[in-house]
Amino acid sequence: MSRAAVQEELAQRLVAIRRSLHEHPELSGEERETTEAIKLWLSEAGIRILDYGLPTGVIAEIGGDAGTDTTEHARDALADTPGYGTSASRIPVVALRADIDALPIQEETGLPYASKIEGKMHACGHDFHTAALLGAAFGLKEQERELPGVVRLLFQPAEEKAKGAQQLIAAGVLEGVDVIYGIHNKPDLPVGTIGVRGGPLMAAADGFVVEVDGIGTHAASPEAGIDPIVTASHIITALQSIVSRNVSALDGAVISVTRLHAGNAWNVISEKAVFDGTIRTFTEQVRGTVRQRFETVVSGLALAFGTTARVKWIEGPPAVVNDERWAKLAGNTARARGNAVVEPSLSPAGEDFAFYLQQTPGAFLFIGVDGPRQWHHPAFDLNEEALPVAAKLLQQLAVDALRELS
Repeated sequence: MSRAAVQEELAQRLVAIRRSLHEHPELSGEERETTEAIKLWLSEAGIRILDYGLPTGVIAEIGGDAGTDTTEHARDALADTPGYGTSASRIPVVALRADIDALPIQEETGLPYASKIEGKMHACGHDFHTAALLGAAFGLKEQERELPGVVRLLFQPAEEKAKGAQQLIAAGVLEGVDVIYGIHNKPDLPVGTIGVRGGPLMAAADGFVVEVDGIGTHAASPEAGIDPIVTASHIITALQSIVSRNVSALDGAVISVTRLHAGNAWNVISEKAVFDGTIRTFTEQVRGTVRQRFETVVSGLALAFGTTARVKWIEGPPAVVNDERWAKLAGNTARARGNAVVEPSLSPAGEDFAFYLQQTPGAFLFIGVDGPRQWHHPAFDLNEEALPVAAKLLQQLAVDALRELS
C-alpha cells in the first residue's frame, strides 16, 4: 500500500472514531462508554493499558518493556532496555493528553452524525482531541521499537468541571513524566495552522457567588428596611473598576457578573440579593490582587449601605503557562512538518491542563480546525481534515521530545 493510501486510510479511521464519539457524548465523570471505547481501540492496536483505578478515563503507554509502565517502581525493570537512556533513573517519558468529556448542550448542527443523546453534545471538540490522540498512538505503536523512551497517553475525564486533571495527578499519572503536551482545537485558525506560545496562554478561571444581606420591607416604605438590590447594584458597578484601576494595562483580567437574583414579589423589598460570575486572569500575582480587591469592594460597599455581604469563591484552574523550552520545540516540530505556526492571542477561557503544567514542564497547543462557531455553541463544528494534522503532530512531537531528553 502506498504512503498516500496509508495516510488516507488513517484519516478515514480517525473521522469514523471522531463521529462515533460525537454521536455518544458523555458528561464529566460519566464517560463510561467513552472509556470502554477508547480501551477497545487501544487494545486492538496492541497498546498496553495501565491500571490507575480510575472510574473513567484511560492511561496507556507505548515504548519500554512490554507489559510494564514507567512509574518509579518500574524504572529499574526498564533500565537495561537498549536505547532507553544511560541510567536507571533517566528513562525519558513524554505524556500526551486529550480530554474526553462533553457538555450539557442540545446540539443544533443538523449533522448526520449529530449527538444521539438528548441535551448532551461535544460542543468543545473533545471528540476531536480524543481521536487525534488515538491517531498519534497508532503511529507511535508502529515505531515503538525505535522510540528513545516512553510515551504515556492520558485520556482525561472531567475537563469541563476542572476536576479531571487533578484526579489523574492524585492517582499518580505524572509519576516519572519529564514533559507533557496537550492540544485544543481552535475554530478561528485554518486547518494546518498550529498556535504555539511560550508563557501564559489561557486564563485562570475562578467563579464567585456574592450574598448581600438586606432587611425586608414594603416597597412603598424603603426607609424601613435595607434594600439589598441597591447595595448589590452599587457593588457590581464598582467591581468593574478593579480591572481598570488595579490591573496594569499590560496585563489581562476580566470580571463578569453573569447572574443576579433577589426577591419574589413586585411590591416587597427582599431580604437578600445574590449574584455570581467569573474572574479571568493570566498570572498568579494579578489573580491574587483582583481577588483581594474584589473582597474589599464587596465588604466596603456593604458596610457603606449599612449591611453585610459574603463572597464564596469557586476555585477554577490556574492559568495555562507554557514552558518556553518545550513550546519552542513544539513550534520547530510543527514547522518541520510543514505546518504554519502562529503565536495565538491570550485566551480568557479556562483549561485544567494548567494543573499538569504546575507539576511538569510542557506546553498546550492550539490546532486550527476552521470551525463555524466558537467553543460551547450548540452549532459548534470543525473541519475533520484537521484530524490527521493533529495526530501526526502529536506523534512527531512525542518523538522529538524524547530525543531532546535522551
